Amino acid sequence: MPKMILTRLALGTFCALSLAGAAASSGELMKFKSVSVELPQGDRTFPGGPEAEAINNNCLVCHSAGMVLTQPKRSKAEWTETVNKMVYAYKAPIDETDMPAIIAYLASMKPQP
Repeated sequence: MPKMILTRLALGTFCALSLAGAAASSGELMKFKSVSVELPQGDRTFPGGPEAEAINNNCLVCHSAGMVLTQPKRSKAEWTETVNKMVYAYKAPIDETDMPAIIAYLASMKPQP
């Protein structure tokens, strides 16, 4: 190893041991606390029962239902372009056999306020 790397490694080790020794000598122990974080619930799934299964199984990995459901009305061609972009450009983990159902669902939805 080059001398500079060894010097930095030794200095880093010395600093870490010094801090640990200082904490131990002052009676302080490094303690970690468990914390609980409550995330907002929001809308967890797309409405529509069985016809929404493909979009619930694929799109909720990256998007909330609320984010998608508030998009402006778009044509089937526009949604096809968007879904293709998600799959082929952004590498979204969408099963290609589900793509027609997802596109049909998106094209049929009515924008929500």
